[in-house]
Amino acid sequence: MPRPSRAADPAGPHDVAVPGSGMRLTHRTGDRRMAAPHRHRSVEFNLVLHGTAAYLLAGRRYRLRPGSLVWLFPGQEHILVDRSPHYRDWIGLFDAAALRPACTTPRTRTLLQADPPGHFARCLDGAAAARLEALFGHVARAGDPDTAVAGLRHAILAAWEAFHAAPQEPAAPAVHPAVAGAARLLRDGVADDSNAALAAAVGLGPHHLSRLFRQQMGVGLARFRNEHRLRRFLELHASGAHPTLLDAALAAGFGSYPQFYRVVRELTGRRPADLTRSG
Repeated sequence: MPRPSRAADPAGPHDVAVPGSGMRLTHRTGDRRMAAPHRHRSVEFNLVLHGTAAYLLAGRRYRLRPGSLVWLFPGQEHILVDRSPHYRDWIGLFDAAALRPACTTPRTRTLLQADPPGHFARCLDGAAAARLEALFGHVARAGDPDTAVAGLRHAILAAWEAFHAAPQEPAAPAVHPAVAGAARLLRDGVADDSNAALAAAVGLGPHHLSRLFRQQMGVGLARFRNEHRLRRFLELHASGAHPTLLDAALAAGFGSYPQFYRVVRELTGRRPADLTRSG
């Protein structure tokens, strides 16, 4: 079995993943990553260590604070927004197949579902959060693959039990239907995605929609629009259907190459050619 791969993190212990195991633990700090909605093929959980953020999930907004433990399943599109500058958390990712032999009870079999019913965000008390954090750090320092695999499986199940031991959170507030509709139109790449056109499509005034969108999504319409244009550009470029960067950028909804170049630099800090070379 290959050795566990680990990458140093100046803010905490190493991350760990054993190739072929379908499981990993990652220590994340606040950065400028894009906030486009996405899904994972794996189940994901986040344990917040420091700072605050919010998840937009299934039409609701979940506030995260130190001790928050949230679970995200493959069928659930989500966005992490409003991260404070020094936000830190542990992320666990695992494929259902990696955990199936250990999921022998109705509670643990929930982890094998793509989109189980219910709300999966709670806040652990300080002692419970500290125990999980220490466990994750211990697993991340495992010196051999067999120990790492056993430790990863134990850490995932321990996090699941800690989640169920925590008190249920009050119902998360729903995202306004107009905001959800505008986000869906921007994700789908409507031909006219101007603020005026979006506002007319969802039945709000442009100023009202812009203010409400930023308030509930944690990001402005312009940034959300550009992130999805960039996502479409990367998909179009990777497909090979558009021979040049400009062709793919225009097909993705950018109005010109200068605009495209500026957005790529703002969102990624890189040049378009560098972005496509590294995938």
